[in-house]
Amino acid sequence: MSILEIALASQIWARRHDKRRQAFDEGDGLKILLRTAFTFAAFSLLIAGLNLAAGRPQVVAQQPAPVVAGR
Repeated sequence: MSILEIALASQIWARRHDKRRQAFDEGDGLKILLRTAFTFAAFSLLIAGLNLAAGRPQVVAQQPAPVVAGR
């Protein structure tokens, strides 16, 4: 078995034996919001770092696009 198969089987087993709570607490919404914000910030920094490593940082256009300039 590969590591991925073992991890998947372990996850399935854990979910079958997990007792889930049914109520949604106010703190759960804050946790979701914080996790979403953290994930967005982490991926933004990852993309920015990869662009800097490639030597081509993303910059907002310094001049108008040719299609817009022709109007």
